Amino acid sequence: MKPFNFVHAADLHLGYSQYGLEARRQDFDNAFKELVDKTIELKPDFMIIAGDLFHQPRPSNVTLENTIKSFKRLKDAGIPVLTVDGSHDSAPNTITGTILGPLDSAGLIHHLPRHSGACWRKPDSCYVYGIPNFHNRHKTEEALPKFFAENPPLPDSKVCNIFVFHGAVDLPNVNPPFEPEISPQLLPDGFNYYAAGHVHERFSEKFKTGTLVYSGCTETADYREAKYQKGFLHVTVNEKGEITPEPIELTSVRKFIIFEQDFTGMATAKITELATQLVKEADYKGAVIIPVLKGTLPAEASRGEMDIAKIRSAGEKALLVHPIILLKESAVSDEIARSIFENEFKDLKTKAFEYFIQIFAERYGKEEAEKIAHSALSLIEPLTRKQDEKIKQTIEELAK
Repeated sequence: MKPFNFVHAADLHLGYSQYGLEARRQDFDNAFKELVDKTIELKPDFMIIAGDLFHQPRPSNVTLENTIKSFKRLKDAGIPVLTVDGSHDSAPNTITGTILGPLDSAGLIHHLPRHSGACWRKPDSCYVYGIPNFHNRHKTEEALPKFFAENPPLPDSKVCNIFVFHGAVDLPNVNPPFEPEISPQLLPDGFNYYAAGHVHERFSEKFKTGTLVYSGCTETADYREAKYQKGFLHVTVNEKGEITPEPIELTSVRKFIIFEQDFTGMATAKITELATQLVKEADYKGAVIIPVLKGTLPAEASRGEMDIAKIRSAGEKALLVHPIILLKESAVSDEIARSIFENEFKDLKTKAFEYFIQIFAERYGKEEAEKIAHSALSLIEPLTRKQDEKIKQTIEELAK
């Protein structure tokens, strides 16, 4: 077998204006441009893109134009690009289709599922076979056997066989943040390298007759992926068919700064103050800062009281401060609630009154809390009977 090498990339998500920012759309384009630059330097025999080239089936004109320019550079360098569609760049209906079709017709890519036998060959070195993405497990189990029947996989023992797909295989060590779409039993034997996309964390494991490999993503499509290395794989295959993937990291990737803080029991004003200070300390030119605010708020406090605008404006040098509010609202503790409601001899109004007292006592003191609790109880009946005048009267008395 003649030695060869190729590039394996996936999950580029071109055109993704993350957080509604044009700068983030440009970041994804910049990552692809760097990938193309590095690929041309490596001079591989071909490139594989295992799905989610685009973030939508219909990318914007500017994204499409930049992508066409990059593919033209690869074509001029004599590097074929082999693709399959992903969960993002394949449309969920047959009418819309995917933009990968026209790019294939223009000779810029070789979209594997679209061609006879769903394959591409280098007779003395490799056989590459690719399948479409079917979006979910049910459709995959229904449609993939039909696709195989129409396009039988025909691995050749004399060459290196590569299977290209986009989807999470249901294996113990593959841990995507979503339900796996593909049962391992559905994928055929006889392949040496299973080039996968969809799982954004780089991964490699022995699988069937070869190795299952996820190349990872090229930019941060979700803040939880900030810790992943961003890049692609340069894969070499020697004359014995031995496969060696080498990670190639991208340097143009936007910096994300993530910090989590538990604010259990703190007042919302204090949380705002502390979160603002943490953002100021983490401020970094051009970064995306994600403060993840966790914990349980004290009785009667509300997430709506948070001054999110103040936290966002604390990053003067950052591209964006995007708080993630995971604070839970809790009126009273479980112990207090149980102590109030578990005694069967108390009528519902008495239980409700004690519950309201617990809610309001912390902020208003016992006497004021009792007054508010009485008012809250007196509102229940007119609210259920739509007695607007009585509701108005009760609220006016409370305001005094």
